[in-house]
Amino acid sequence: MKRGVNARALVWLGGLSAALAGCSRSPPPSQFPSAHDALERMHETYACSRGVQGEAKLDYFGERGRVRGNVLYMSMLPDALRFDVFSPFGVTLSTLTSDGRDFALYDLKEKTFLRGPANTCNVARFTQVPVPPFALAQLLRGEAPVLVHEAPQATLAWEGGEYVLRVTSKHSATQEIHLEPHPSDWAEPWQKQRVRVLAVQVAQHGMDLYRAYLADHESVKTAPPRKDPEGLEPTLFPSGPACNAEVPRRIRLVTPDTDQELVLRNKEVVHNPPLPEGVFRQSPPRGVSVRHAACAD
Repeated sequence: MKRGVNARALVWLGGLSAALAGCSRSPPPSQFPSAHDALERMHETYACSRGVQGEAKLDYFGERGRVRGNVLYMSMLPDALRFDVFSPFGVTLSTLTSDGRDFALYDLKEKTFLRGPANTCNVARFTQVPVPPFALAQLLRGEAPVLVHEAPQATLAWEGGEYVLRVTSKHSATQEIHLEPHPSDWAEPWQKQRVRVLAVQVAQHGMDLYRAYLADHESVKTAPPRKDPEGLEPTLFPSGPACNAEVPRRIRLVTPDTDQELVLRNKEVVHNPPLPEGVFRQSPPRGVSVRHAACAD
C-alpha cells in the first residue's frame, strides 16, 4: 500500500512540475517585496469568506486500502467543521462535528458514537491525516494556515514559476507555502494581485506532519438565504458578506512516508453558508454505543 501512495504522489507532483516547467514562468513584473506582503495579499484575497459549504467526492487511502464516498461538508472560521458522508441512495453513513471545543463522530455501520475534545488527533479519525481543525477550515476555503512567527522568521523566494514562502516557528516547527498570483492579475501592481495557494507543508523537528496540495481553483459565490418551504421557521441569511473568492476544486492531504491520504474533489461550493443552530454539534442516536475518544495531540 505504501508503494501505491508514493506512486500517486509522484504522479501528482510530476504533473505539477511538468506544468510549471512547460510554462517556464519568470516572476510577475511587480513582485511582492517581502513574505509579510505576500501573506497580507493572501489574507486580503480571502477576507470576504467566513467559511464554505460544499458537496464533494472523497478518496481515502489507508491501511484498509482505498475507500470512496460522497460528502456534504461545512466549515467556518476559526475551527468549526462538519462532514456528512452519504451513500449513493442519500443515506447518511457517518457524521463528524467539531465546534472548536467538542468533537463527535457517528458511524452508522458500526453503530458507534465517539466524542471527545476537538483536537487534531480526533479529527484525523475522519481525515486520516493529522491536519489541525483550524488549518483544515482554512484550507477548505483555499487559504493557507500560517504558523505563528515574527517577521524575520519568514522568507520569500521565486522558485520554479511560483513563490515559496518559508516560515520558522516555535517548538522547532517549520512551514512552506507555495503561492502564485491570479493569472488575470499577473500584470497588476503587487498591491492589487489576488493570490492562489498551491501547496502547504508543515514539519516539526525536521519531520513532515502533513502536506496539502490545492488545484483547479475556481471562483464561487455566496450561499443564498435558507428558506423554510412551509414558512414555519425564520429565513436564515448568509453568515458573511457577498464573496466570490476562488476555492480549490481539488484538495489532497497527505502524511508523507505513510499510507494515509485524503483526496477531496469538490462538485459544488459556496461561501458564507447560513448556519442552522447546532450545526457543528450532534447528540448520539438511540441504540448506539457511546465511547469517549481518548485522543490527545
